[in-house]
Amino acid sequence: MEMKDIVIIGGGPAGLAAGLYAARAALDVVLIEQGALGGQAAGTERIENYPGFEEGIGGPELARRMDVQARRFGLNVLDANVQRLLRMENGFAVRTGEGEIVTRAVILASGTQPGKLGIKGEEELHGLGVSFCATCDGAFFKGRTVAVVGGGDAAVEEAIFLTRFAEKVYIIHRRGELRATKVLQERARRNPRIEFIWHSVVEEILGAYFVEGIRVKNVQSGDVEEIKVDGVFLYVGTRPNAGLVRDLVKLDDQGYVITDENMATSCPGLFAAGDVRKKLLRQVVTAVADGATAAVAAEKYLESIAR
Repeated sequence: MEMKDIVIIGGGPAGLAAGLYAARAALDVVLIEQGALGGQAAGTERIENYPGFEEGIGGPELARRMDVQARRFGLNVLDANVQRLLRMENGFAVRTGEGEIVTRAVILASGTQPGKLGIKGEEELHGLGVSFCATCDGAFFKGRTVAVVGGGDAAVEEAIFLTRFAEKVYIIHRRGELRATKVLQERARRNPRIEFIWHSVVEEILGAYFVEGIRVKNVQSGDVEEIKVDGVFLYVGTRPNAGLVRDLVKLDDQGYVITDENMATSCPGLFAAGDVRKKLLRQVVTAVADGATAAVAAEKYLESIAR
């Protein structure tokens, strides 16, 4: 079996940037991603804080451009699901649904997945009015009433996006102020279709065959009320997709991969980039920086073991 130089796991901005830099360095590299490339960025309606686009750029369009650019330099992309990552004496074995790949180095860019509330109705009605992606599902709620749960950038940005379709959008937040950036907060407050429900949590999503409402509890007064909504969009944090390396590298108490400034993990030859690693800021701009750094660091690692 041919030994690859680098296998990149994950096709979001971090993985694509790593692939671009590795391919340009003439390394034998393959990027593995099941499904569409672009990660969470591809599901974001508009990105306004990525340098170089003064008017902003659509997330799907930015992801497409990154993909095209990386492939132009020869990046090989495999559409497959990575099932297991094994440490070998001279590298790693990456097991996928399409077979096994052996490689000298790995860059984990597997990102995160949406956090969940763990309440009744959340799993049962997923896809039946419960969603984690307003860009994907917003058009289904034209003229309807929806609730967005969360107070960060993603929650507020997607709530604003939903007002293109929904007649009414509730933003439900357990605190009395949002965590989103000031510019997003101001846009939301000025939008007549958005109403805030402060100091509150969703205790249950109601409905037998589709979402019919939510049960909301005020954490200060203890009062509980039912609100009729047709959809619920959840933005309550994220969880790292680090299960593949749980037994190989050091993780923090939340499960994020711990790296040094060169994206190196505690396992030689295994690097991590993007949202899956422990870091201060999880944005597209930091993801691509991580990916570039990881690729260069992996190249230096390969040079060191070849001596």
